[in-house]
Amino acid sequence: MSDDISIKSGIASEHNTEHCMQVGNSLFGIDTMKYFHVDAHQAAMILVSLLLILVFGMIYRKSSRVPHGITNLLEVIVVFIRDEVCVSNMGKEDGKSWTPYFLTLFFFILGMNLLGLIPLGVSATGNINVTAPLAIFSFLIMTVVAIAKNGFSKWFHAFVPSGVPFPILIGLVPLEILGVAVKSFALAVRLFANMMAGHLALFTLMSFIYIYGPALAGPTAGPVALAIYALEAGVAILQAYIFTFLSALFIGQIFHPEH
Repeated sequence: MSDDISIKSGIASEHNTEHCMQVGNSLFGIDTMKYFHVDAHQAAMILVSLLLILVFGMIYRKSSRVPHGITNLLEVIVVFIRDEVCVSNMGKEDGKSWTPYFLTLFFFILGMNLLGLIPLGVSATGNINVTAPLAIFSFLIMTVVAIAKNGFSKWFHAFVPSGVPFPILIGLVPLEILGVAVKSFALAVRLFANMMAGHLALFTLMSFIYIYGPALAGPTAGPVALAIYALEAGVAILQAYIFTFLSALFIGQIFHPEH
């Protein structure tokens, strides 16, 4: 009996890991490679982009005097991101001018996170090849855009702590500059790891039914899996916010090193 359980555990573990790591070609039962010549994660990003254009281009009514329905909900999120994420981390002027970018970033990540919670859907943010380009954009803003905005001299001096002896600065300044790349890398890995870990935990719990049988594991694995599913929904929202918030925080530190 124990040997049988060990064999089934190994099969389930291998299947769950492979399922979370691989990029398939099926989104909502549609073979995306066959019909659109893109994999499932690429199709998910395109779908989320189209949904955002639809929601904010046709459904969201900014001109309404009294927002209602989905416009009211979106208005709350828009104002929160503008005031609590952009303005608070980047200052009033830069915060308002960069709000559209961070709103796009937040809703794009949120859409991809939530898409993975729908049956037959996929979470593209569980792929490092998706989260890395998003982090690279933040890196480019912290370097290329910051240099264009403040000039190279001011950008460089943001990494030179005041009052530190020169010999120490020789080693400290390169580490501070390297920290920009490390922060961007952390953004990519944090989002990817959290989204993949949630799906892996869910698959692992459900695999108990296969390992121990429906009669023994079903009554407990099912409710626990539902609880994990609800937790994943919260994590999906939280991770979109964290990625957006940290990006604004890191960029604000480079744009305004004096603060």
